[in-house]
Amino acid sequence: MQIRPFQPADAAAVVALWQRCDLTRPWNDPHADIQRKLTVQPELFFVGQHDGRLIATVMTGFDGHRGWVNYLAVDATHRNKGFGRLLMEHVERTFHHLGCPKVNLQVRSGNQAAAAFYRRLGYSAEEAVTFGKRLIVDEPPGMQA
Repeated sequence: MQIRPFQPADAAAVVALWQRCDLTRPWNDPHADIQRKLTVQPELFFVGQHDGRLIATVMTGFDGHRGWVNYLAVDATHRNKGFGRLLMEHVERTFHHLGCPKVNLQVRSGNQAAAAFYRRLGYSAEEAVTFGKRLIVDEPPGMQA
């Protein structure tokens, strides 16, 4: 798998992958998420290609205190081949190079497969509660005026 920075021409393939991997939610417009990411550290948004096809993504960021991982996705037909691990190793190297001391990520409760994947990579659940507050409400895709 070749890992490279996201390019705007990748958007449709990325959103389709996220949908196949059940990462999208009605309250998050994935196209808007991509556009937002392209305004802040776009170089930390990576895609993986295999045989010329986009098969994996990871959207990351470093706030100077912690590195964050979002939208890690590997196409189901390419899982269990080490591609997710390769992406996370790429992210960790990139963060280390930036001086990032720690990586944080969130796994939706009930997603045992994702939790097990991250545990195999050395991540552990921490005693914390995630709070969130929506500041911008996305219209569901296809509902924009």
